[in-house]
Amino acid sequence: MSKTIVVIPAYNEGVVIARVIENVRCVVPDFDILVVNDGSKDNTAREAAAAGAIVVSHSFNMGYGVTIQTAYKFAYAKGYDFLVQIDGDGQHDPAFIPELMRPVVAGDTDFVVGSRFLGVESYRPSFSRRLGILFFRKLVSSLIGRTISDPTSGYQAFNRDVMRFFTTDVFPCDYPDADMLITLNLAGFRIREIPVRMFANAAGKTMHSGFKPLYYMFKMCLSIVVTLLRNRQLYRR
Repeated sequence: MSKTIVVIPAYNEGVVIARVIENVRCVVPDFDILVVNDGSKDNTAREAAAAGAIVVSHSFNMGYGVTIQTAYKFAYAKGYDFLVQIDGDGQHDPAFIPELMRPVVAGDTDFVVGSRFLGVESYRPSFSRRLGILFFRKLVSSLIGRTISDPTSGYQAFNRDVMRFFTTDVFPCDYPDADMLITLNLAGFRIREIPVRMFANAAGKTMHSGFKPLYYMFKMCLSIVVTLLRNRQLYRR
């Protein structure tokens, strides 16, 4: 019987993390839930454990990329067959987890990314955020030869083969968004998008304010260049 785990990267999400876990459990009560607490300074770890999640904590903040790779390494080591990833701030609607999982479990694809732009009503991102998404939509789509409408979405599902691949040094830990899709394509994995609903961040937190979007775009482009310049042998499975 296959095993599935829902992984939730979290940093200072103590106010909402219990509700996120409860909402996930209402949709997929048989799935295990892992919260990777990235050195939070609040009660994220305690709230997640009290809500019944497995909790792995970094002793200090190591960043989003390292956090999700910690989750992948845990899931792979524990023998899980499938993995679903959602954010810890409540922006991803857990009701779409079964839709994300369906093509992966059926063996029709290896990696599914949830898109807020494919017909399901979702919140409208800020102008700067939309501009960044549009830029990377064009860039990623041209590099992998197919249209990806939401290349920075962290709402994902994938199989054990992708899990194993992401535990290696080829995983782009610095800014694992658009370059994850490019890396997967270079390695020959099958990628699919499906529509999902996303909500606005209730706390109003965002990394896309001030000059941060420009810095994010620069760092992401640099990460993509590094991905493309790597020896293709690294992507062999």
